[in-house]
Amino acid sequence: MSESRSSSSAPAAPTVLRMVLGRRLRQLRERAGVSFEEAARAVEVTALTVRRMEKAEVGLRIPYLRELLRAYGVPAAEIEDFLALAREANRPGWWHTYRDVLPDWFSAYVSLESEAAVIRLYEPQYVPGLLQTPDYAAALLRVGFPNASEEDIARRVSLRLRRQELLVKPEAPAVWAILEETVLRRPVGGREVMRAQIDRLTEALDSPKIRVQIMRFAAGPHPGAYGPFHFFRFDFSELPDIVYTESLAGAQYLDQPADVVTYREVLDRMSVQAEPVARTRAILAALREEL
Repeated sequence: MSESRSSSSAPAAPTVLRMVLGRRLRQLRERAGVSFEEAARAVEVTALTVRRMEKAEVGLRIPYLRELLRAYGVPAAEIEDFLALAREANRPGWWHTYRDVLPDWFSAYVSLESEAAVIRLYEPQYVPGLLQTPDYAAALLRVGFPNASEEDIARRVSLRLRRQELLVKPEAPAVWAILEETVLRRPVGGREVMRAQIDRLTEALDSPKIRVQIMRFAAGPHPGAYGPFHFFRFDFSELPDIVYTESLAGAQYLDQPADVVTYREVLDRMSVQAEPVARTRAILAALREEL
């Protein structure tokens, strides 16, 4: 999986459920010993169309699915269960209502974030979006979109706050963030905004599902100092761990095992080098006193 941040011609990002069903469809075809060409003939489409369905690059058309599942020997009752999930997967995610301020390349991120069981991340410059206050988010967005109107900024802040709702759901993901000390010392929006932002981080520590570690300047160089990246793990057995990386030139979604293992091992090493989670509250309090 790889999506370019700068690609404006990419199709709308799939929901996580559509990705899962695409992989299940591939598993069923392979288990039945059916080739792409044979599957394509069953529904009178090209082999490329079948490939794209399995990769979640196109919507799951119900008539095609029904015939494919029959060709794979799936029992009738299981076919109806699969089709019910497909209908749900084809519905736009809640973030679709923000498509005016949400590019397709980041829609995929929001979908992954919404369904992840575990989110681990490294941020060298700014507080992660899931933990930002409205004022902090607005200050950053004004820098990122200098020509945007206040209405547009408010809309983008609203999207960020809507994303944060997943943290209070019963099935909220476990979030483990490693932040550079720079994140807390870089002034964003002024002293009052920064104080409120540090208070928000401190409050987040009350959640048993949120862990925050600070990488102090004194820790020296570390293996993750190349840019921000986020690691997602899911409860779906069909979906592998996925890593999101971002730079000025683009963003990528990586799911190849070798790539993902590299990032996971870096996070593990960084978690040892950063200040222990038990020290985070005291560090935040000391930094707030300096403001």
